[in-house]
Amino acid sequence: MAAGRAELRSMIALIDEAFDKRAWHGPTLRRAIAGVTAKQAAWRPAPGRHNILEVTLHAAYWKHQVRRRLRGGLREPFAIKGSNWFAATEASWTTAVRLLLDEHAALRAVIAALPPAALQRRVRGRDTAAFTIRGIAAHDLYHAGQIQLLKRLQRQT
Repeated sequence: MAAGRAELRSMIALIDEAFDKRAWHGPTLRRAIAGVTAKQAAWRPAPGRHNILEVTLHAAYWKHQVRRRLRGGLREPFAIKGSNWFAATEASWTTAVRLLLDEHAALRAVIAALPPAALQRRVRGRDTAAFTIRGIAAHDLYHAGQIQLLKRLQRQT
């Protein structure tokens, strides 16, 4: 049982390091969006490409979906109608940031409340809870890098 608790603590540390705690790899997702203005969030590198606001809503949506899966797939509508990718017109920048922070806090609370044995429970197909938690941490890091790139591209235009 001690090993299970250690794995659960490791999962919590992983999502924290990907989202808002100190990390060796560079900016976390929360740090990547810190200080971004509404104008910067709406900037698009090319027609049809995602902007920071859309990436932020996408990240919030997937935190919501992972939370649902960890809770047994309960039907819980996301705050914005639709799924996966949302048009920048669906929410203001302030709303998108608040939604991301709230979804992360809710997800973290669900993970922290899991009994250690639940990490090996299947939550979708062959995916275990542990696999899914590692995946959402990787998702945060991927999009933190994408946002950093979008900010750099803006400075070059």
